Amino acid sequence: MHPSTPRPLEHRAVSSLHPARRNPRTHSRKQIRQIADSIQRFGFTSPILIDDEDRVLAGHGRVAAAKLLDLASVPVIRLSGLSKEEQRAYALADNKLALNAGWDQELLAVELQELIDVGFEVELTGFSLAEIDFTLDAEGSAQPEEPEKPADRHPTMQQTAI
Repeated sequence: MHPSTPRPLEHRAVSSLHPARRNPRTHSRKQIRQIADSIQRFGFTSPILIDDEDRVLAGHGRVAAAKLLDLASVPVIRLSGLSKEEQRAYALADNKLALNAGWDQELLAVELQELIDVGFEVELTGFSLAEIDFTLDAEGSAQPEEPEKPADRHPTMQQTAI
């Protein structure tokens, strides 16, 4: 199969999936709970990527969250036709490439504030309340103050001298 050819989505029993033999990516209990909360709210929107032996190449955290939620099956995409070296390299790239991205802090603050304003459970974004507060506070203090209008200025000693 050519790498750009879309791969079919399958459903596999969670119990049939095997973790990678050497997965250097770690997931805390807190993060797995966050993933589980996201799955409960938004559904299973990102499939697990597996090899021909049902070994997980990408999605170990989602598998752990599915187990936490007692899901019987999960969506998977089988990455057939990759060599063992390509599978290992892809597993690393899948995790690292997302980490290489940055944030536009101003737009992030706008998005978070708008979610807060409508009463959305903003913790579902994966940001902690401390991170949200820090982002909003930093952007709030970074906003330039409006220039003073003549009527807003305090008179100086020279202006008040008769």
